[in-house]
Amino acid sequence: MIRVKAPNGVIYSRSELIPCPHGFSTRVGGVSTAPHTQSLNLGLDRGDGSDTVLENLRRFAEAVGFDPKRTVSARQIHSARVVSLTEEQAGAGWFSPAVADCDGLVSNTPLAVPAVRTADCVPVLLYAPPRGDSFGGAVAAAHAGWRGTAGGIVREVVRQLVALGAEVSMIRAAIGPSIGPCCYEVRADFYEAFSREAGVKMTERYVRPIPAREGVFLADLRRVNRDWLTGLGIPAEQIDLSEDCTACHPELFFSHRYSGGVRGSLLSAIALTESHSETR
Repeated sequence: MIRVKAPNGVIYSRSELIPCPHGFSTRVGGVSTAPHTQSLNLGLDRGDGSDTVLENLRRFAEAVGFDPKRTVSARQIHSARVVSLTEEQAGAGWFSPAVADCDGLVSNTPLAVPAVRTADCVPVLLYAPPRGDSFGGAVAAAHAGWRGTAGGIVREVVRQLVALGAEVSMIRAAIGPSIGPCCYEVRADFYEAFSREAGVKMTERYVRPIPAREGVFLADLRRVNRDWLTGLGIPAEQIDLSEDCTACHPELFFSHRYSGGVRGSLLSAIALTESHSETR
């Protein structure tokens, strides 16, 4: 994962594994002026006016290289539900009502750019390259909170990519900045609920007790998602994982945990351009 500073001042992260335009935003390079949203807030429900947020979207899209009017976002509900997009949904969630309640978006058209909002949860972007004349390529974005992570949202994303024609072994994934196992403290009720959804083995591996603090654990959601992906057959070398912790770096990222919920939103987006689709 590399960090980029665009000519317009926007700072974002991208993966060298994925050839099409994509990016994980930071909070740097926008026009928001409130202390809790300064400066690149990309959430319409965080206290900024819509004109401010749409200007931030325009700046982020310009930096990454996609059309902001094609951006699609959902009403995120901390689920493992995934929706496949059509070109008619371009702009939904920004310039028209959001698509159905879900936390994952899949697109096989350059006209609909999947994007998810986060502020500690794990953003995952996926790219499935074209396969001759049989499959023109597809992209996806997932918002993996703890419920979505435990429920295997990335598995459902991959299932839908395969249903469109993707080959699992060719898929590339980038797991962006999120709260890390250094900061994500959880309690016994979380451990039990996560075990029911993700299984005991996965939970024991990535939700570990803190010595001398009974009933307190540190969870590593980013690596749970990586393991779901490798378990499906995506080679480990085709998965890029950011080590940036959103709670450790409040000057660079919005963090729900660090701010006590008073914060802006980050955005992660990926665009299937015509050069990476069957319309090239």
